[in-house]
Amino acid sequence: QVQVVESGGGLVQAGGSLRLSCAASGRIFSSTYGMGWFRQAPGKEREFVAAIRWSGGSTIYANSVKGRFTISVDTAKNSVYLQMNSLKLEDTAVYYCAADTRSYGSVNTDTYTYNYWGPGTQVTVSS
Repeated sequence: QVQVVESGGGLVQAGGSLRLSCAASGRIFSSTYGMGWFRQAPGKEREFVAAIRWSGGSTIYANSVKGRFTISVDTAKNSVYLQMNSLKLEDTAVYYCAADTRSYGSVNTDTYTYNYWGPGTQVTVSS
């Protein structure tokens, strides 16, 4: 069984930065696992933000965050991070960390490929 828990959300002004953390536990993580960040704003569907292979390679980003957000992994700490810079009002959402233990090396953007999800952390960007 795998558990992932997010932290680091909060209230920030537009143009500011936040760093989200995702702590993974429950089993030894394979380098082939994929880790993703998703977000869901009120009244909207959950959408892909960024993903990375547990080994640290093969990152992918949504166009809306490319150049502003950076995903990274620290295997020694069993953690994945999302550094968010130049935040915009439209980045306001609940952010979810997810683990894909079944795709064996590929990095995916679809929610259905991720089989373990955290409870989410709220990010609110104010003007």
